[in-house]
Amino acid sequence: MADKPRLPPGQTLTAKFPILDLGIQPAITPKEYRLTTSGLIENPIDWGWDDFQAQPQINLTTDIHCVTTWSRYDNDWSGISAKHFLSIVQPKPAAKFMIFHSHDGYTTNVPLTAFDDEDVVLAHSWNGQPISREHGGPVRPIIPKLYLWKSAKWVKHITFLEDDVPGYWEVRGYHNNGDPWKEERFG
Repeated sequence: MADKPRLPPGQTLTAKFPILDLGIQPAITPKEYRLTTSGLIENPIDWGWDDFQAQPQINLTTDIHCVTTWSRYDNDWSGISAKHFLSIVQPKPAAKFMIFHSHDGYTTNVPLTAFDDEDVVLAHSWNGQPISREHGGPVRPIIPKLYLWKSAKWVKHITFLEDDVPGYWEVRGYHNNGDPWKEERFG
């Protein structure tokens, strides 16, 4: 990303981490947490919290960009790398898209190629602390090259598909891709 500016066009830098959601903030404890997968994969999973924590953990630092025009630099995330997760579920060659399903009924679509990147994580911690309920804990994907609505809060299930299926915001007029540097806010 050396050829791109750090702050995408139309964004304003903030030190805060604003809280945006659909008006529902599900309370899921780590003890209750489950992550399941389905669709075009070789190895569907049904992980509880201990299964999730038993995977190799990574720490990485990313910037995040919200479609509502704020950006926040240097967020420290801990969790499972997307690369490791994909090595476990083993998407079939026909799998091109992922749908993230959340405990609040929210969904979002992401191309598999956007998730399959070195800076993507299924995160359980932010800046050294468990991700709070307000910010989508216990687990949420972080896909820093896309607007933050693509990094679904309270993720509970991931479906792998051949064809793209728009999610909650995409069917309401948001851009299907969500690239901050192209200002792909609305379709």
